[in-house]
Amino acid sequence: MGEGRLLHLTELSPTVTAAEMVKDLVPPRQFDGAQFSTYRPDPEYPSQAAAVEAGERFAGVKAAADSGGKGLFGFLKKAPPVKPGIYLDGGFGVGKTHLLASIWHAHPGRKYFGTFIEYTALVGALGYAEAVRSLKGTSLIAIDEFELDDPGDTMVMSRLLGELVDSGTSVAATSNTPPNALGEGRFAASDFLREITKLAGVFDTLRIDGTDYRRRDMSGHAAVTPAERLDVLVDEAVADGRSVAYDSFDDLVQHLATVHPSKYVRLVEKVDLLALRDVHELTDQAEALRFVAFIDRVYDAQIPIAASGLALDQIFGGGMLDGGYRKKYLRCVSRLIASTAQEQTASV
Repeated sequence: MGEGRLLHLTELSPTVTAAEMVKDLVPPRQFDGAQFSTYRPDPEYPSQAAAVEAGERFAGVKAAADSGGKGLFGFLKKAPPVKPGIYLDGGFGVGKTHLLASIWHAHPGRKYFGTFIEYTALVGALGYAEAVRSLKGTSLIAIDEFELDDPGDTMVMSRLLGELVDSGTSVAATSNTPPNALGEGRFAASDFLREITKLAGVFDTLRIDGTDYRRRDMSGHAAVTPAERLDVLVDEAVADGRSVAYDSFDDLVQHLATVHPSKYVRLVEKVDLLALRDVHELTDQAEALRFVAFIDRVYDAQIPIAASGLALDQIFGGGMLDGGYRKKYLRCVSRLIASTAQEQTASV
C-alpha cells in the first residue's frame, strides 16, 4: 500500500487540454469490464431482460449469436432491422449505465463514451466545428444521462448527433426518470424524441423498470459522520495509506465556482476518500448544479464520502427537488446515499 496523504481540493486548480478531454471519453472505471453477461436482470421487471437483448442486438452481439446453430436454413432468417440509435430510459440504479458500457465494449471500431455534460463541455472547449471534426468517423457515440433541462445544450447536442449520424455514427443514450414520479417516467422517451426533432426516427426507445440497486439494502438517507469522529477517521485513512481530500463544505462549494466542470475529473483523480465537514442546505441553484456535476465525477471514480453536518441527501433546499432540475438532484441524492454508505462499509 502506498503512503497516505492529506490534501485539500480547494488548493487545487487542475488543467485539462481538449485532446485529454477526448481521450477521457471512456466508461467510468467501475464499468471497465461491463458485459451483457454480467448484468443481472431482476425477474420481477421483464423490461430489464428485454433491454439486455436489445443492447446485444444493437451492438451486433445478438445477431452474431443467432446466426449459428439454427439448422440448414438458419441463415435465411433475417434479424430484425437495427436502427442507428438506441435510447434507454428508466429510474435510478436499474443498470442503464452498465448496459450502455456493455454496448460500448461490444461495439467495434473507434468509439467514445461520456455523460451529456462531458460532451457539451467538449463542444465548449473545442468549438462546435472542431468537436464535429474530432468525433466524425466514430463508429459509436455513447451518451450517459442525456439531459433535456437546458434547451440550448439540447439543441447543440441534437445538431451534433445529426451530423455524426449522417456520417455513419451510431448513437446509444440513457436518461434518468425520477423514482415514484407518478406518470413522469412514461413521458421521458416522448420528451427526448420531441427535443431531438429530426433525429427521432433513428432511435429505438426502451423503458427499463426496476428499483434502485444502490438503495435496496441501505437506509433512505446518506450516512452522517459525527463531527468529533470525522477528524479521527481522516487521520486513520491517511495512516492506512489512503489519499484523503478534506475540506469544509462551504469552501468546496465556493471553490467549484472557480473550476470548469470539465476539470472536476482531474480534481478528484488521485483521491481515495472525500471528507467534508459542516455540510448544510444549499439554496443557490448555481451552487447546487455545480455540486451535482462534481458528485457525478466522484461517483464515477467510486470515491467514498464521509461527511459531518446535514445528511448529504438533504442538501437541496428551496424547492429545488420540485423544479426543472429535479432529475439531476434526485440522481445526485441516489449517488450520495451510495457513496456515504460505501465509506461506512469500508470503516467497519
